[in-house]
Amino acid sequence: MACLSDESRVPLPQVKMIPASLPLPAQLPDEQDEHKPFNFDSFSIAHRLEKVFPVYAMGTPNPDSDSVLPSYFGNSNCADPIWDAVREEAKLEAEREPILSSFLYASILSHDCLEQALAFVLANRLQNPTLLATQLTDIFCDVMLHDKGIQRSIRLDVQAFKDRDPACLSYCSALLYMKGYHSLQVHRVAHALWGQGRKVLASALQSRVSEVFGVDIHPAAKIGEGILLDHGTGVVIGETAIVGNRVSLMHVRCNFGGTGKEIGDRHPKVGEGALIGASATILGNIRIGEGAMIAAGSLVLKEVPPHSMVAGTPATVIGYLHEHDPSLTMKHDATKDFFKNIAAI
Repeated sequence: MACLSDESRVPLPQVKMIPASLPLPAQLPDEQDEHKPFNFDSFSIAHRLEKVFPVYAMGTPNPDSDSVLPSYFGNSNCADPIWDAVREEAKLEAEREPILSSFLYASILSHDCLEQALAFVLANRLQNPTLLATQLTDIFCDVMLHDKGIQRSIRLDVQAFKDRDPACLSYCSALLYMKGYHSLQVHRVAHALWGQGRKVLASALQSRVSEVFGVDIHPAAKIGEGILLDHGTGVVIGETAIVGNRVSLMHVRCNFGGTGKEIGDRHPKVGEGALIGASATILGNIRIGEGAMIAAGSLVLKEVPPHSMVAGTPATVIGYLHEHDPSLTMKHDATKDFFKNIAAI
């Protein structure tokens, strides 16, 4: 593991962190201020993310992809608010826990961008005696640094973890420790490799993720951005499955599978903004409508209408939702009204 240089051991400055949930300022800063050093005291992460992801990160329809690609991609002179936040958090943690300083330096502070740090973290989680960390780092960096779609997705995903998962302490903790996030980003690389015809390598990454994290996502599966894969353990997503943008998948045995030995298009299609409860199983080539909620433990065998709530085995509609994207609010607690609806099935 890399060691801190003498220069890096100088006491780190105190930085006041601003929560990402703060309200946005009424007016954006002047254009001449954009290239000034990042000041956490006066310019919140939420403000800067609003400039980078102007509307789509807020849950509105995706505009033309070329118009929303962050300007800092491929330009080291432009600020990256997510990467800035990760680095500042890592510096603070190194100061609070000196025993982790070498780990934080090697994983985050020694790198130039989020893609390089993520590649390093993923490679060291997935390495084995015959699949070396250096080889994996090269693979991940080569794909991520040349794919603007992945660059965008890894940032929207980490924002989803920070916003929706109460166990996520910081952007830094999601990048370093959350295997749901790790599994998702390896899948994005594997999916890109699959599309390039490098199917053996993509399958090798899938297999390794399944062994290490207990998450099995076929490289051909199509997964949108702004995804929360909570915990990840036991999640299975089949080859022809499609998961829309801003979907939240709760932990343990979320199974998007087929119903037997059929071939062709045989897996579920999950609409944008859906919330899939823990231990839910969705089988067959069926559609889960936009903004739908699948209750924990449900077995879904037929299509789910948009903005509806289904529960049971087999699942049936027990109500409809007023919120546009339940995946963003994460209101899936077992309230009295919820139990009343269940009893009426």
